[in-house]
Amino acid sequence: MDNSFFVQAIIYLTAAVVCVPFAKKMGLSSILGYLFAGIIIGPFVLGLIGTKGEDIMHFAEFGVVMMLFLIGLELDPYKFWKMRKFILGMGSLQLIGSSLLLFLLCFIFMDWSWQTNLVICLALSLSSTAIVLQTLKEKGLSQTSMGRSSFAVLLFQDIAVIPILAIIPLLISGEITSENSEIHTSLISDFAGWLQTLIVVFAIAIIYFSGRFIIVPLLHVIAKTRLQELFTATALLLVVGVSYLMQLVGLSPALGAFMAGVVLANSEFRHELEGDIAPFKGLLLGLFFIGVGASINFQLIMENPIFIFVFGAVLTGIKFIVLFAIGKIYKKSNDQNFLFSFGLSQAGEFGFVILSFSTQLGILTSLLANQIMAIIALSMVSTPFLLLINEKWIDPYFGVKEKNEKEADFIDENNEVIIAGFGHFGSTIGRLLKANGVKATILDHDSDRVDLLRKMGFKVYYGDATRLELLKAAGAENAKIFIAAIDNPEVNLSVVELLRKHFPHLNILTRARNRVDAYELIDHGVDKIYRETLYTAVHLGVDALTQLGHRKYSATRQGQRFIKYDEAAIRKLASKRHDKMAYLATVKDEIEMQEELLKNDMHINFSSSDHAWDSEHLKKQINT
Repeated sequence: MDNSFFVQAIIYLTAAVVCVPFAKKMGLSSILGYLFAGIIIGPFVLGLIGTKGEDIMHFAEFGVVMMLFLIGLELDPYKFWKMRKFILGMGSLQLIGSSLLLFLLCFIFMDWSWQTNLVICLALSLSSTAIVLQTLKEKGLSQTSMGRSSFAVLLFQDIAVIPILAIIPLLISGEITSENSEIHTSLISDFAGWLQTLIVVFAIAIIYFSGRFIIVPLLHVIAKTRLQELFTATALLLVVGVSYLMQLVGLSPALGAFMAGVVLANSEFRHELEGDIAPFKGLLLGLFFIGVGASINFQLIMENPIFIFVFGAVLTGIKFIVLFAIGKIYKKSNDQNFLFSFGLSQAGEFGFVILSFSTQLGILTSLLANQIMAIIALSMVSTPFLLLINEKWIDPYFGVKEKNEKEADFIDENNEVIIAGFGHFGSTIGRLLKANGVKATILDHDSDRVDLLRKMGFKVYYGDATRLELLKAAGAENAKIFIAAIDNPEVNLSVVELLRKHFPHLNILTRARNRVDAYELIDHGVDKIYRETLYTAVHLGVDALTQLGHRKYSATRQGQRFIKYDEAAIRKLASKRHDKMAYLATVKDEIEMQEELLKNDMHINFSSSDHAWDSEHLKKQINT
């Protein structure tokens, strides 16, 4: 088959374009889409790409380097220093615990030398930075307790790769044989140990001081040219240069890129660098996952399926147990702990590096190394499935059960207004009502937030507003207004359904994030719907018109009329949203009609003396 660059590029991109949207449509992670794409076009299915995907892995691994550079950009050095105990604690417990348990089991059941045993266990104890961080990003979990813990463990593992690679050559008994003489070494590998250490420290210092006193001034010069492509080239040069410097002194290129990102995290070019690097990172990571899928040697798996699948299951089970125990030590809730443990239970991309290096040194045979690499690849493929199983069948029982362990508070007041959900949205409403002498019964299902709000002086009751008995206890039978301000649209809708069924007399005012949420609420007969995106956007638009010279009064009036027309239109659209063609036609007609009505409103002759909205307009007229 033609192996030209264009043909190979077409194969990779076509596989990604076909498989990733299909995976997303099925509710799966995009990572699974990339992995399946690699399996399909790989040498063991269709055979459209090179042997075991090795022809792209070296190139695609640079996506991991770019990802760590972006992580460094997002991590303030001060916060990193504050996290040091957290990183060392959780990271060391995971690495040592997983390696030790694996070593003991392999020592008992496998006929391997202790050197082989140690290398394999260290390689398998490392998790996949690429898969875990991409999954956290897709699921919006980066800022959760689980996300922060995962990041701490992964960061420790990435740093630990350096001493692991340094220790492996010490395991060799005797001289390196001639067939292993092509081992890749760094420029300083032949120097004395103390001199190598000094050079490494010097290289790290170069990264730090270059970032502070060379790179930032250089970026200022590049920015003044106003050439976006030149800034992008400079960003790529920065990542490539730092990675190459680290490789020269025998360190991980990914770690060097991470350090460069941390150094530049507080610079004014942080967001510009993120924007320029992110597209390359995303594409190269996609290629990396395709390469992992293509590297799965199905022929090797079929020759010894029991060993590979049993070993893979044991690996996942051991890492899950170790991680779950660590989560318990750090007092994580069950739902967060299951996510944390399943998310990091796979082996990672650095395992390929360690095994390849060990094979070159003669510590592992090629057959055994390929078998362990197949186990690593399969464990990486299994991660999205494990997270899906946790999401569908484990978390609904353990997570919800834990949250419901605390009983709802006893409510000793009956007010005309009830507010369900007292986050940023609901608390704003509550403070406005309180400032105007209106008392409200406030309900919230987040126990941590309830405790915090009580310390701030709010009288908030803990409880689940989807439970009928709680609504009765809150006085829903005698109240006049119920404000549904819960963050989760599905929970908000469930509350509205319950209220419409059991308390039809209540005047319901409900929050909606967007049009889609509003359509569902309209179907349930709710009249007072307040879309977050609508009012904020209109308010911004009014300010923009004012900044452009329009009268404040006129701009505000136009904003209010826009809201009025849009709220009328959304009720027409709600009934037609299931018919795509009719929906699109109605949307087009409504937009044209709204624009025409707003233009006509501009010509209405309001009193010329009405300047209540904009005293600045009067001042300008007086001055002229």
